[in-house]
Amino acid sequence: MVWIPGGGFLMGSDRHYPEEAPAHRVRVDGFWMDRFTVTNREFSRFVDETGYVTLAERPANPDDYPGALPGMLAPSSTIFVRPSAPVDMHNHYNWWVYVKGANWRHPRGPASSIKKLMDHPVVHVAWEDVEAYAKWIGKELPSEAEWEFAARGGLEGAEFVWGDELTPGGKHMANTWQGEFPYRNTLEDGFEYTAPVGSFPPNRYGLYDMAGNVWQWTADWHQEHGRIDSPCCTVLNPRGSSREASVDLRQPGAQIPRKVTKGGSHLCAPNYCRRYRPAARMAQPVDTSISHLGFRCISRGPQGAPG
Repeated sequence: MVWIPGGGFLMGSDRHYPEEAPAHRVRVDGFWMDRFTVTNREFSRFVDETGYVTLAERPANPDDYPGALPGMLAPSSTIFVRPSAPVDMHNHYNWWVYVKGANWRHPRGPASSIKKLMDHPVVHVAWEDVEAYAKWIGKELPSEAEWEFAARGGLEGAEFVWGDELTPGGKHMANTWQGEFPYRNTLEDGFEYTAPVGSFPPNRYGLYDMAGNVWQWTADWHQEHGRIDSPCCTVLNPRGSSREASVDLRQPGAQIPRKVTKGGSHLCAPNYCRRYRPAARMAQPVDTSISHLGFRCISRGPQGAPG
């Protein structure tokens, strides 16, 4: 793990997607953070020692999803399937497919394997899966503010975790999409899917893959930045609202509670999703299991700062 010293910073952005605004002052205490996202190798050890079964490996409870077709309740997860030609960009079902048998062991469908992907980030893990892993290993998930502070690496206001230029000197700094999403990827960064953790340079705190590769869960329930009570003032160790935690999905019109995810993924592209930036954020339902979403942990334990 890497010690993140804590401090104040300008969280969010007023120059990009509306859910990132308003930019507001935040201060976080110091904490330890995993240098890399959790890998298939590490998650395998957790499963081997505990017998844990992820959400995507279990049939869904029909009481939780009234009206769902039986086929949608089978153990399944969502994978990216690249179309062969341009498609309607307003319909994400043109590239996302719900596949029976897809899960963390089979990240690209039931015929795939992680045998050669042990140092890649684990994916197809829902919120309850990452929470179980963190509890087992004696760590926690970062708040959105902690994650963003760590990702910025002390670069106040920079657009990316490494500075303000996407490819400084023509060098790719993260695993993202080059070309026209979703049908043409030129693979200039060398990777079509996930990359082994640590394949690109770390930020100034020594953290790898804080942009691209996989989205990362945070502990915060999603809340619009625009609903922050006092965006003019520095907030200490903010946490997302807990309002959604008690939602009853059986009630008409109920929505599945959502957590904040950060960092973008290998599917983020300039023509569609410029979210490989520290300010970027996305709300994900807690039952989301998908081929480009992983996590890393932190520790706020009593060990304190190094030295």
